[in-house]
Amino acid sequence: MTAPRLVPCPACKKPTPYAPENRWRPFCSERCRSIDLGAWASESYRVAAEAPPDAGEDTPATPPAH
Repeated sequence: MTAPRLVPCPACKKPTPYAPENRWRPFCSERCRSIDLGAWASESYRVAAEAPPDAGEDTPATPPAH
């Protein structure tokens, strides 16, 4: 059997085995996994995206105030 591939933990960068035996993969521990989840939940991570060129064209106009 071959040794599992080591990958850097996304949170702390510590080498960790990427194998079924590592229940927190790709993280090294539950702590690092929780830190990463918390960062997503608090919107510390964001996926960059551009608005489509026709954004707003399908939106109906605001009705006039009476």
